[in-house]
Amino acid sequence: MSAARTATPQPVRYERHGPVAVVTMDRPAYRNAQNSAMTYALDRAFYRAADDDEVKVVVLAGAGEHFSAGHDIGTPERDAQLPFDRTAGLWWDHSDKQGAESRFARESEVYLGMCRRWRELPKPAIASVQGACVAGGLMLAWVCDLVVAADDAFFADPVVRMGIPGVEYFAHPWVMPPRIAKEFLYTGERMSARRAYEIGMVNRVVPRDELAARTMELAHRIAEMPRLGLALTKRAVNQAEDLQGMHAGMDSVFGLHHLAHAHNAETAKDALGGMDVRAMKAAGGAEAGA
Repeated sequence: MSAARTATPQPVRYERHGPVAVVTMDRPAYRNAQNSAMTYALDRAFYRAADDDEVKVVVLAGAGEHFSAGHDIGTPERDAQLPFDRTAGLWWDHSDKQGAESRFARESEVYLGMCRRWRELPKPAIASVQGACVAGGLMLAWVCDLVVAADDAFFADPVVRMGIPGVEYFAHPWVMPPRIAKEFLYTGERMSARRAYEIGMVNRVVPRDELAARTMELAHRIAEMPRLGLALTKRAVNQAEDLQGMHAGMDSVFGLHHLAHAHNAETAKDALGGMDVRAMKAAGGAEAGA
């Protein structure tokens, strides 16, 4: 195993251990809530792993007690209003626009666009999940090919409390059976790692103190396979999901998602229906945003 080399600055760390790149979200004080700075740092890390011929497998992890509590809707470093160099599409800069023209452009880039591109990384990706994997955290786990969960992990998408039909990368009916997806969304309740394993959303459940080691063990085992074979196999399965309607389905739900934002903006306090972090907690939702 080579010495770990850290290059990408906070809020994401990038390390390489032999053929395995480990990409770690590093905002533990905020349960790895994803602001734009983190999203673009993740994008750079995935690009780096794609460009490194010595990397054959990528592990996505979260520092601290939680994988990710979702999109940043209330930390002091929330930066949704700021411009960033766009990399996932050709939509215009959102920061000097208003209303749907701003929100649709931004979320097409940093949420749906980024996640779709990461899903197509031609190297296997493994999510290493502990604690909260909520709303926007689900999107990061779901773009990975495999999910290894600690026994303390839980999963939730509580954004229906905002009047919004799930997160932007709407993979729910493909990562779980449709009736389970409806229950998951209708209730907003936490799904345990064991239940996630039972329905096939998680590959393995391991003791919390063994999560990193067991994930790396799996990553190194996969890295023994030929690089092209892995890339083509990943593409084959992804294409099968898209032939089952995943890509088109996400497009249609993305439109419904923004219809909900627009409705909230007209009838409620804001585009999130007035449901900030405090309100979500008070209503019994998990710690997340949309």
